[in-house]
Amino acid sequence: MTIGLLGNKIGMTQIFDELGNIIPVTILKVGPCVVTQVKTKTNDGYDSIQIGYGNVSTKILTQPQLGHLEKSNIQPLKYLKEFKTTEQDEFKIGQVLNVESFVPGQLVNVKGKNIGKGFSGLQKRHHFTRGPMTHGSKNHRAPGSIGMGTTPGRVLPGKKMAGQLGNKITTVKKLKIIQINSKENVLIIKGSVPGKPGNLLSIIPSK
Repeated sequence: MTIGLLGNKIGMTQIFDELGNIIPVTILKVGPCVVTQVKTKTNDGYDSIQIGYGNVSTKILTQPQLGHLEKSNIQPLKYLKEFKTTEQDEFKIGQVLNVESFVPGQLVNVKGKNIGKGFSGLQKRHHFTRGPMTHGSKNHRAPGSIGMGTTPGRVLPGKKMAGQLGNKITTVKKLKIIQINSKENVLIIKGSVPGKPGNLLSIIPSK
């Protein structure tokens, strides 16, 4: 299977392998996900599979969202996500996907929103060095000059300055699956993944 699944981060812990080595792992609650739409190049212009995750009350969703799911006789789902694939013929609307789609030892990419750290300065956000702390200097953590003179007479886009740190979509690649619990829909992955416990994640097979 080439498409990914949606899940939530439960937390981190450590386990021991057969040789007694400690392995830092993240526990993920993955799926079950439902195929809500199969898009084809003929009808939609591209090939992809849309999946849904997280059962919710009908009061949570808008009328267009409910109509989209009711069209395929699917229960209300909180999250919808598309995955491009050329194997759309293998999927059917209403099909349930779970952790059995993965195998131990497989490498996956985990995508999600990382932890937001609020408004941060240059030293924390971009690892700038500070100014002198003594001899009358008043430039300790200030940004200093940010632009050029009359030409071009403006600050160029992309200038590294203070601002929002974190709270962005990021991907951690090639994480190894250590264990799979099909009964509880739990995936144990070596290493860390973005966000706090409870964060929504996309788990995609690594190419």
